[in-house]
Amino acid sequence: MLGLARLRRVADLVSLLEVGLFLENTMQEELLRLEKEFARAIANNDVDALDGILADDWIIVDPDGGIIDKARFLGVIKSGVLSHELMESTDMRVRLYGNTAVVTGLTTTKGKFMGQDFASCERATDIFVNQSDRWLCVFTQLTRFAKK
Repeated sequence: MLGLARLRRVADLVSLLEVGLFLENTMQEELLRLEKEFARAIANNDVDALDGILADDWIIVDPDGGIIDKARFLGVIKSGVLSHELMESTDMRVRLYGNTAVVTGLTTTKGKFMGQDFASCERATDIFVNQSDRWLCVFTQLTRFAKK
């Protein structure tokens, strides 16, 4: 009998692990979907869509170390000073830590800033926090990427 009871406990633990893995995979898929929505919103210069993805206190640290807050970032897009025609990410990785997630990828962008064309390839790190059953990006860090 003791063996059967242990087998049931092991089966219960396996079931719990499977549920946990399913939930983790679901959250990872949701975060990757949000990253695609973010890229689409950037490429379409869609300030309203970006506003819904970024937390009110979101900041971005640009490749030169400058800090830009949400209002300024959305303002330069809305004004046309900054516009994008392309944003694509590869090598996406998601790591979950409770209600916090770190998403990294290799991101290529093309657009115009103050009328000048630009193209960049950067390692992007986004930190998301799940607040009220909704993931919001609270922080972005960009690092220039040069292929070696």
